[in-house]
Order: sequence, then structure tokens, then C-alpha cells
Amino acid sequence: MDMAIETPVTQHHFSPDFRKFLNWALVWIVLANIPFMAMWMVGAPPRAIPIALAGLVGLIVKRMPRAVQWIAFVAVMTYSLLSFVSGLFSLTLDSLVYSLQFFAEIKPGNSIEYIAATVVLFGILIGSWFLLKRDTNFAKPLHILLGGALIFGLVGADAAVGEGMRGHYFRPAPVGAAFESAVNKSDFAVRADGQRHLVLIMVESLGVPKDNQAMSDKLFALYNSSAVKERYEVSQGTSLYYNSTTSGEMRELCGRWGDYYELLESDDPKTLDCLPAQLAGKGYATQAMHSFKGPFFKRETWYPKIGFQKREFAADLEQRGAEWCGGVFAGACDRQVPKMLAENLKRATQPTFQYWLTLNTHLPVPTGQNLNAENCEKVSVELARDYPMICRQFAIFDAIDRALIAEITASDFPEADILLVGDHMPPFFDRHHRSQFDPERVPWLYLKAKGATSEG
Repeated sequence: MDMAIETPVTQHHFSPDFRKFLNWALVWIVLANIPFMAMWMVGAPPRAIPIALAGLVGLIVKRMPRAVQWIAFVAVMTYSLLSFVSGLFSLTLDSLVYSLQFFAEIKPGNSIEYIAATVVLFGILIGSWFLLKRDTNFAKPLHILLGGALIFGLVGADAAVGEGMRGHYFRPAPVGAAFESAVNKSDFAVRADGQRHLVLIMVESLGVPKDNQAMSDKLFALYNSSAVKERYEVSQGTSLYYNSTTSGEMRELCGRWGDYYELLESDDPKTLDCLPAQLAGKGYATQAMHSFKGPFFKRETWYPKIGFQKREFAADLEQRGAEWCGGVFAGACDRQVPKMLAENLKRATQPTFQYWLTLNTHLPVPTGQNLNAENCEKVSVELARDYPMICRQFAIFDAIDRALIAEITASDFPEADILLVGDHMPPFFDRHHRSQFDPERVPWLYLKAKGATSEG
């Protein structure tokens, strides 16, 4: 007779309360943080507050109805996303929320990165609805303590992963921060005596290279030509920056830390201290150009407030002959604006202050889209190999510089002092690219027209 020998099987059964704890942790620890944790390997803004908030909200709502829990989860994810983006682009959270009204002006669908992020986030929100069908209302004190340990353990892990990148994210101006700007450091406006034009060009996402020789060799290199040095005294340096582009405009145009929405709240007489208003008071015509739409960040509203008598935005520049260039921020092609800038000065009947804010190097820089950036190895083989998106940025910088130099060295270009300055470091999301830049400073280049004496 054959006898079957049975091997006893040991089964591990979790207690009902521990199963509820695992259900809770899956939603409020794992699902609420996994898309951001996936960024740890490439780099991301620190997330201590969003991580702690997700866990604590989860503990508060765990005994509530499923619909309430899901609404709370959506709210937590919304805050986490806004916090992440504000850190990435060096915006304060209130600045970012204020800026959401302009979302319809941009085209995130032109970026594969933004499309992928949207798909992931919607997948998480849908997944959370189904996972919250499970009971998450655990009660044992030990499990509550374990939940707290998971929350703060994850906070610690996030801090450890981000060590070495502090200062690269979240850069609001601290109270009492000493002010500096390229306009001040270069003495750009000292010679505002009506004898020559003044040109200020703010270059989108132009950063200071950090321990990257290939970038250092390329930055402003074209201005070392004999044609430029024959007509201009060339000097350069760096300046402190905080926050994003509009804060950079406030820094250079109004000589203080701040942001544009301060100008919208009232007719503050301090706006008369802004450079365009000062120069208008000295008899200068004041003109602003921007390759994007005027309503974006309400530039068509606050540019006049700080003294710009004439404004030209994307539609105006395209009407004058500029091509359309795509990307998340689609507008006029920067490489064609220098010709129009020169035309403005050539036909001027009085000394003119010409300001231009560029656009096309706004991140992410895609291939195609008429940006002429896909063959960037022509600009730098090293950057094309090691830092492809930086390479695409430098291809656009190169095109702008070549077009500008062709105009300002032409025999019929009128006498002008020209200052180029970055608004902020390029806000790459990954550590590999972002760490190639000084997190605190932007570069500037001053071309001082020869043949006149400095005053002051």
C-alpha cells in the first residue's frame, strides 16, 4: 500500500489590523510618493513637507468614507505636484499658483516629458480610487507608530538622496538679502546722456557653467571676435539671482528683489524708480520686445507701468517677419529678432532704450519645432554626447549670438551700449544636467561702445 506523506505547510497570516495598515501605507506612503521617488536617481527638489503632509492627512482620513479619502488624496497630490514644480523652477508656491491662470498660453503637449508626467499622475489618481476600496482604518497604537516611522523615514531618505543639491531648488530672496544686478555691476546706465542708445537683452535660462569646460568655452565665445572688439569694450561677470524670469526682470529693470504682481496691485510710485521710467525722464524712447505673448504674466499690463512706451510681442514680431518657433513656450524665433532690434534703433529719432526678453531656450528644449537645435554637435561635440539638452540650448544661444553680432558690427548700426544677462539658471529636473550650473548666479556680458567718455 502506498502511503502519502504530507508535509506540513506553515502559513503566515497577517492580523486584520495589520492588513488595514498595509492598505493605508500602500496609498499614503507608496502611491502618494512613488512618482517623485522615481526621480531620486536623476535628482529632484526636496520634498519633506509633501511627504509628511501625505502621511499625516492619510492618518486623519483613514476612518472616513472612501470618497472623502480620495478627495483628500487628490488634494495631497495636487499640493505635492505644485510644490515639486515650484522647487524645480525656483518659484515660491504663491507665485506658481498665481501663474496657473496663464496655463492656457503654453503648450505642454509639445514636450514628451510633460505628456509622460501627465499620464503617470492620472494613472495614480485612478489607481488610488480602486485601492481605497480596501479598509485602511487600522487602530493599534503599534501600527500608528509604525506609520509615523514610515513617514519620517521617507523624509530622511529624501533628504539623504538630495544631499549635495541643496541651493539648487527653492530660491526666494531672503529678507534683507543684499541686492545686486548686472545693470548695477556693469554700470550699464551710467552713460545715459543721450549720446548713444542702450540695449538690454535678458536671455532665457542662461546660467553660469560650474566645472564644465565645454560650456565655459562656449559661453559668450563669439563675442571675442575682432569685429566685436573693434567697436566695443567687452567685459563680463556674474550676478546673484532669485526665483524665475519675472523676478529677473524686476532685478534688472527695477533694481530690487521682487516680482511683477507687486506692480499690478497699485500704482506704486516706486515703479518710477525702474530703469525704463528713469531713462524716459532723460529723453529716451523706451521699447520692449518679447518673443512670447503679451498677456503671459501680464507683461502687456506692467511693462507700461515701469516706463516702456512701446511694446512688441510675438504677434508683432511675426508680423514683421519672424518665423514661428515651437516648444512648450511657442512664439517668435529669437534668432530673427536681432534684425528687428537693429531696425528699431536705425530708424530712431531720439536716443532709445531697447529691451528684449528671449524665449526659445525655455526648458524643455525639444528637437524639431523649427528651433534648429537637433544638430547641436555642430556647436559642441562634448555637450551633444554628455548633455544633450544643454547642447540644444547652446545651439539656440549660438544662433542668437551670431544674429546679434551680425547686426551690432554692421557699419550702419548706430552707437549703442549693449548688456546681455541671464534671468536664472536653467531649471533642469535631473541632477546630471542641473549640477553643471552655479545654483546662485547668472552671467552677464557688457559691450560698451567705443569713442565716448564715461560719465559719473
